[in-house]
Amino acid sequence: MTISGADYRDEWQGRVAFITGAVTGIGLGTAQAFADAGMRLALSYRSEADRAAAEEWFASRGHEVPLFCKLDVTDRQRFAQVADEVVDHYGEVHVLVNNAGVSVFGPTDEASYDDYDWIMGVNFGGVVNGLQSFLPRIKASSGRRHVTNVSSMAAFLPGPQAGIYTASKFAVRGLTDSLRYNLAPHGVGCSLCCPALTRTNAWASAHKRPEQFAQAGFAPPRPGELEQFGTAFEQFGMDPYEVGAKILRGMTRQDGLILTHPEHGPDFLEEYTKQVLALPLEECPPGRAHIEELRREAGRQAAAGLKIEMDDLT
Repeated sequence: MTISGADYRDEWQGRVAFITGAVTGIGLGTAQAFADAGMRLALSYRSEADRAAAEEWFASRGHEVPLFCKLDVTDRQRFAQVADEVVDHYGEVHVLVNNAGVSVFGPTDEASYDDYDWIMGVNFGGVVNGLQSFLPRIKASSGRRHVTNVSSMAAFLPGPQAGIYTASKFAVRGLTDSLRYNLAPHGVGCSLCCPALTRTNAWASAHKRPEQFAQAGFAPPRPGELEQFGTAFEQFGMDPYEVGAKILRGMTRQDGLILTHPEHGPDFLEEYTKQVLALPLEECPPGRAHIEELRREAGRQAAAGLKIEMDDLT
């Protein structure tokens, strides 16, 4: 399948987007697709070398050079400053893509507090900080607006070496699925994107561990272990631009869930079957059934753009 950001230019031309972790991997691929759609960009980064390489890509293709914002997504004060910088520079901001994350692996039963604090702080806390800083500014802007939180297929499919990473991605999934109901009355779209194997350097996150989280419970990787793991990303991973273009397509269609990889049908079927078989084979009392139907109807009404109050649930 060939998909390009330019296919959605009519929908997004001139819209201002802020993307975290946007000078490598999926973040850069998304920025490139957005640029091809005519969007104006503000991009967060950590590495000056990666920023320079990204800037060269935009300039070489005749795109407007993005506003680059140096940012650690766990730094709440700096995140708020960046949100002000984006609005000061462009006047409005219409799209937020919370993409920055770390991929760190090891047996969960051996994890330390530092392992939890680092991985959850970036992968979930970074999303929270993005929402806190940018949602008021997006609500105050006009026209088509959207929030996309990039999670992972790990939000659906846990594994034995990725317990904390999986927990962080499950958290992003739950937050986004609920946030969608809250943003609908404001005319702001909201999507959860769950990519799978993509050609990125995410496997190298363990080499970038901050000093304040140095006390790892996981054993250090064996020599060459991470590099061998990374060959799967490089040889078989999806092009990050394709992931970004699929995010753009999903936003355009107002998809609540954006799945970019087609290979997980057997996993979803297995998970669905396991969940259905776990349901007790017994009658539900009428009162409980009534409460659950109220919940379902509230979800439908919220998705349609109505604001739901606590009284609507009982």
